[in-house]
Amino acid sequence: TAGYFCIQCHSIARGSVANMQMAWNENHISLVGIVGDAPVRSHENHGVTYYRFPLHSRRLSGVEDVLNIVAGEPLLQCFPVEEGDCVAVEGEVRSYNNRSGIGSKLVITVYARSIEPDGGEHRNELMLAGVLCKMPTVRRTPLGREICDMMLAVNRKYGRADYLPCIAWGALAHRCAELGVGDGLKLNGRLQSREYSKVEGEELIRRTAFEVSIMSLEPLEDT
Repeated sequence: TAGYFCIQCHSIARGSVANMQMAWNENHISLVGIVGDAPVRSHENHGVTYYRFPLHSRRLSGVEDVLNIVAGEPLLQCFPVEEGDCVAVEGEVRSYNNRSGIGSKLVITVYARSIEPDGGEHRNELMLAGVLCKMPTVRRTPLGREICDMMLAVNRKYGRADYLPCIAWGALAHRCAELGVGDGLKLNGRLQSREYSKVEGEELIRRTAFEVSIMSLEPLEDT
């Protein structure tokens, strides 16, 4: 349930993050992976039609993250993609609140600013800077590993913000647990997908959650 839009997050993002230097509002993801399916129409905004396709990016462990890429029609006309293509995607991680009542409340996608053919190793590198908008919480996995859950608000232009669930493990989880609401952070990590099961009525539903796995971070002071 962590990861839904809340008034508290929105208020903190518009206050604390707005007071930061613009360079702090960093949101850049660099991906290399395999296109899982042909693009399908997603939505239209300001006269531009957007399409969505899954990108399979393999970790060093061999586990694949399946990420939803959203790209505008003009970009895909210049750089068309097909199922099975290996491509590099540069862009930003975006979130929006799902009001349909079906699926996750917070939907995470990657907005593509560039797409190019690529035959190299898979890559998933993310740089973010923003402000914490919920208190970090520490828990233990069934295997006994400690993990810290956080919610980071990253401003866009024109007063909007993306709310991104983040996780940290081990010693880094303890560092994160000492942080508080309104603290500014700059972090490096990856955007990962995770499947889970949820019982709805008498039916077991399989869903996918998306979260930022933090590799390193540094605090940022208000200026």
